[in-house]
Amino acid sequence: MEAERKPETFHLPSGAKLDQTATATRAVPEQPGHDDLASLHVIVEETAHLTGEEFLQSLVRHLSRTVDAHYAFVAEFVDDKTRVRTLAYWFRDHIHQNIEFDLAGTPCESVVEGNLCHYPAGVKEQFPRDRDAVELGIESYLGVPLLDASGNHLGHLAVFDERPMPPEPRRLCTFRTFAVRAAAELKRLRFEHELVESERRYRDFYEEAPIGYHSTGLDGLIRSVNLRACEWLGYSAAELVGTRLMDYPADSPAGKSRARECFQKFLAGEEIRGAEVELRRKDGSPLWVSLWMKPVRGAAGEVQVSRSIWVEITDRVLAGQERARLQQQNQYLQEEIKAVHNFEEIIGRSPRLTGVLETVSRLAATDTTVLITGETGTGKELVVRALHSVSKRKDKPLIKVNCAALPGGLIESELFGHEKGAFTGAIARRVGRFELAEGGILFLDEVGELPPETQAKLLRVLQEREFERVGGTVPIKADVRVLAATNRDLLQGVRDKTFREDLYYRLSVFPIQLPPLRDRKEDIPLLVQFLVNKFAARVGKHVVDASPATMRRLLAYGWPGNVRELENVLERAVILTNGPTLEITDGILFGVGGAAAALADSAEAASDTLQAVERKHIIGILVRTNWVIEGRSGAAKLLGLPPNTLRSRMKKLGIERPAREIS
Repeated sequence: MEAERKPETFHLPSGAKLDQTATATRAVPEQPGHDDLASLHVIVEETAHLTGEEFLQSLVRHLSRTVDAHYAFVAEFVDDKTRVRTLAYWFRDHIHQNIEFDLAGTPCESVVEGNLCHYPAGVKEQFPRDRDAVELGIESYLGVPLLDASGNHLGHLAVFDERPMPPEPRRLCTFRTFAVRAAAELKRLRFEHELVESERRYRDFYEEAPIGYHSTGLDGLIRSVNLRACEWLGYSAAELVGTRLMDYPADSPAGKSRARECFQKFLAGEEIRGAEVELRRKDGSPLWVSLWMKPVRGAAGEVQVSRSIWVEITDRVLAGQERARLQQQNQYLQEEIKAVHNFEEIIGRSPRLTGVLETVSRLAATDTTVLITGETGTGKELVVRALHSVSKRKDKPLIKVNCAALPGGLIESELFGHEKGAFTGAIARRVGRFELAEGGILFLDEVGELPPETQAKLLRVLQEREFERVGGTVPIKADVRVLAATNRDLLQGVRDKTFREDLYYRLSVFPIQLPPLRDRKEDIPLLVQFLVNKFAARVGKHVVDASPATMRRLLAYGWPGNVRELENVLERAVILTNGPTLEITDGILFGVGGAAAALADSAEAASDTLQAVERKHIIGILVRTNWVIEGRSGAAKLLGLPPNTLRSRMKKLGIERPAREIS
């Protein structure tokens, strides 16, 4: 019987109501004859070693020959028992392509009700609606249902022919026997299909799951790994299987040491739940996972392998680290905002200061390392802030490190950060100033005070643009512009072997020398006007300007503390002034009285030179501090000078502690 092509469909006319030309029976008792047994033996021999599609094809071929019919098929339901598809179809002399057809209006319709259906003749006349049956001239049909052990209807087995069949079909016992065998094979095929489908779904779930799976043996070698874990690590399964699991954790406290700790627990038979481990991808980038590891035991209870699950938490961990970095950065910036700076702007129009500002403008578009030198109080930090405000990094942070204010043992941790456990007291990872300044500018104030070992590490950062945290081994890239400042003579430090020569030239790519206030006295009136307005507004007074005598006094003074000292004097003067005109006496200028004033007056009487004024001022501060030079309340601190610099000036100016002051 020819079948249609779209899809190829085979229709046999239906006979739901059987007439005198058809018989439908249920389990008709029959004793097998000699021919049945012979046919059964042949079919058993031919099909015993076959399964699946091969068995079914052999079955329909032998059944068609045994029953002496040109056509035979075994079919199963497609959906809801209204449509079937053939699993094996014998067509005259060959296995035909499998087909699908609707049950309605076919002799098979009675078979699906559980009947053995037999049409000895007249099929094409009883079912004229079926073109294929009519075209092939089908006269006879014999079908038997395929039932499982529970009586469920799986499909049916049928033979048909252009010739009539005997009213009592030959070898009916054989037909029924192999219907049972076909039903069993069909059930097996369905189970096998469900198993394969279940395995496929499991495999898909295993490979495509949003979590990573791997199995590891007692030797630490990876035995199996799923696709997701491979994608995360950047390796293929073939590259991973057989390699050591410990090859993939990062070289950090949260990497190898934690992974080793988890593996030791696995060997001891413990379960690991949610351990956060840092791994390293093939491209070197970090991969953070939450590790769940369960030991699998043998029949005797011994640990054999581990089944491990990875839940990727890279984004969460990196976001947490970035949040911590930003919190520290924000805390640092808040502290900076709270700190009192000398000026909001750089005030002045002298040629030397104008030249500095022009240099700042030229350096704005570059990432050149700049070394700013000058005496204490000349405004080095203001120049740094000006450079930052006009640079291409102005939207990124400006981070300051006072190298002289940090203990030698902590300065590396402050600059580069440290890992948890790097030293006693390092209870958590700390982000250093270089990381805080990522993308921005790092200002190293008093860079000449750096200890030699830190100088070497700073040189590496400037050369290679990377650093390592204290206690860490993973290089961290540093996109940071470095600006440095000092009031020391670094070249003298190079000659004295206290400062590295190579670091000096790395820092001094573009040096800027700030002039002292005594060398730009034309800027003093502008500074006075600016500062008086600033302090008057702060204390709620209306002070217009300084008197001519006050201005002459300010212009004549040497200002060893530079602009910072001028700021302190003017703040005192504004507080003590009652009228609109600023008046500055010697007591205000030097901030002393009594014995200090007497010493200052005697010094001023002896000489009216610049050195005399400077000598008078230093003596006044020394008397005020009871001749204590160092410390928070010492003279050097009040003058804004390093202690050694103050001692040198005292020696140069011939200042010695009076005998009556010695206790």
